[in-house]
Amino acid sequence: MQQEMEENKMRMIGIDLGTTNRKVGLFTETGELIGMASRPTLTVDTGLGFVVYDPEEMWQDVAQMIQEVTAQHGSDDIAHIGITSMAESGLLVNRHTGAVQSPFLPWFETCSSPQVERIRQAGTPLELFQRTGLHLSFKHGLPKLLWLQDRDPNMFEDAVWLSVSGYIAYRLSGAMACDPTLATRTFAYDIASESWDRPWIEQFGLSVDIFPEVQPSGAPLGTVLPAIAQELRLPEEAQVAIGGHDHVCAALAVGAVAPGDVYVSMGTAETLVGTITKRPLGEAEFATGLSYGIHVVPGYSFWMGGNPSSGGSIEWIRRQLADDALSYEVICELMSDINDGPGDALFFPYLSGSGAPYPNSRTRAAFIGLSQAHGKKELLQAVLEGTAYQLEMIRRSAEQTSGHAIRAMWAVGGGTRLTAWLQTKADVSNATLTIPPVEEATMLGAACAAALGAGYFASAAEVRAAMQSRGVKTIEPVAERHDAYRQVFEQKYEPLAEQLRRFS
Repeated sequence: MQQEMEENKMRMIGIDLGTTNRKVGLFTETGELIGMASRPTLTVDTGLGFVVYDPEEMWQDVAQMIQEVTAQHGSDDIAHIGITSMAESGLLVNRHTGAVQSPFLPWFETCSSPQVERIRQAGTPLELFQRTGLHLSFKHGLPKLLWLQDRDPNMFEDAVWLSVSGYIAYRLSGAMACDPTLATRTFAYDIASESWDRPWIEQFGLSVDIFPEVQPSGAPLGTVLPAIAQELRLPEEAQVAIGGHDHVCAALAVGAVAPGDVYVSMGTAETLVGTITKRPLGEAEFATGLSYGIHVVPGYSFWMGGNPSSGGSIEWIRRQLADDALSYEVICELMSDINDGPGDALFFPYLSGSGAPYPNSRTRAAFIGLSQAHGKKELLQAVLEGTAYQLEMIRRSAEQTSGHAIRAMWAVGGGTRLTAWLQTKADVSNATLTIPPVEEATMLGAACAAALGAGYFASAAEVRAAMQSRGVKTIEPVAERHDAYRQVFEQKYEPLAEQLRRFS
């Protein structure tokens, strides 16, 4: 494979349409970031009680960023353009003209909360979960469509619902489509049959035709439209693809592509994506509090969960321990010798509520076991260990239901700068943490999905080999420390976490 790459160099573009920023990046076939451009993702207050995105502004931002990157770095050898995005945001466009026919609703817009109750009455929570792999929320596409229908049914005439990725893919290629990872986030896609759920959709007065054709993640939708290619300085033969759900694309980029592998995004919130074989969903999967979907890696599914205040807990304690904020240099110095086993104090990282496997926005954080002998170092250690214990709780839950031993985690994000935190997580979970040389994992994942879907890479394993050809950092667990952490987790952390949840 490596020899073939050297003889056939290519570059690829990743487009990441996120909640905070929109980004365009240019990468080599081994994942090296050549250049990128970024714009903030802005909402527009309608003055009517809800906010929207401006679709034309979004497209112009993407177009300008592509122009910036191609002007600086050239475009002759760009072969693949992959697009990833926040999962549930979307809008209605005319299927013939592409004209926008509805507000462009962000995933976090709560206007569709009343419609959630209407959907909830159509089945038990378990039944709804088994259809979709999801725990119903106002975030999903179906509640948003019902809200639009209640507001103005005329929006639906000759209309198609496009995700953020789908809309930008349409502007680039002229093709209207969706991929399975984003289709599942509508709450209208049957995860078992991998098709739009016609009877389910029609019982809400909608036509299944409102949804676009589902293409495999990364499958070429077509080449760049000639006029757009000329305007953006792109090769007309460059192929456009929807990479899929942002976190699942990132899992492909970092190499979490085999059953039992877990991708960990160590940001303010910690998101975990685990690769699993496809299976029917039942009560055991429902009880985990995790969501499930179809992976960008062909033939696999994924589970997803996380801790909403993982890195956020570290940022919070930094602010409490200094007038401005305790610097990362000081934190690294204080933590340089903590990896000798569990500390005395426990921290429960529920500053924004608890995530999987027991999601509850009302659960609150706590320190337990502090004494007057404890200072900055002990507080920091408790935070690092508490977030690691919470990760272990998710890992155990997913391992038990998936049937796959989880012994490999692939981590990216700002938290990977703290070696002591990485070692703590490895020791608590008895899993190897691999930190690949990946910048902008989400963008890179979208580009890799496009290259994989078009056949440049023969398999997801080949993608992993290419992306890690520049070397990786590996953190191995220490057996003696794991045994000590396991005892604390089972005898103290889990029982006390259960008690905290009762106060919610």
